[in-house]
Amino acid sequence: MKKIIVCCLFTAIGALSAINVHAQKFALIDMEYILKNIPAYEMANEQLNTLSKKWQTEVEAIQTEAQNMYKSYQADLVFLSPEMKTKREAEIVAKEQEAQELKRKYFGTEGELYKKRETLIKPIQDEIYNAIKEISEAQGYTAVVDRASAMSIIYASPKIDISNQILTKLGYSK
Repeated sequence: MKKIIVCCLFTAIGALSAINVHAQKFALIDMEYILKNIPAYEMANEQLNTLSKKWQTEVEAIQTEAQNMYKSYQADLVFLSPEMKTKREAEIVAKEQEAQELKRKYFGTEGELYKKRETLIKPIQDEIYNAIKEISEAQGYTAVVDRASAMSIIYASPKIDISNQILTKLGYSK
């Protein structure tokens, strides 16, 4: 009987010490706040928006051209021979495909906008990630949560927000 009590006592002490050993330290960041305070990020976003609008205008011009071709085809339909109908339909389809191809080239998953975003914004994101990692390791944080993207955080103490430390580490003191 004494052996069972001693075993239970050691198990309880072991469980309590395991809870204390695994205490974790958390921090929060606000990625939107950090990015808004980095001028290079704002400039990169402006550049991407300008390119996006330019490319969108190009795509829309070709789409408008295809629509005009179709309207013209509809107006001339009664006067066209079967061969001419086929030819005009093929031209309209080719123009629509050209618009789709251009859209894919600029805005697709491996498109020009994606590549430009990678070259402009990824270095900034990597720099932020490295600063977060260095501060986390130095201050013993087990996890850092982004307040801007964590929808389930209802309240968090401002004391654990390290966003300004990140900005200071990056050279944008607040």
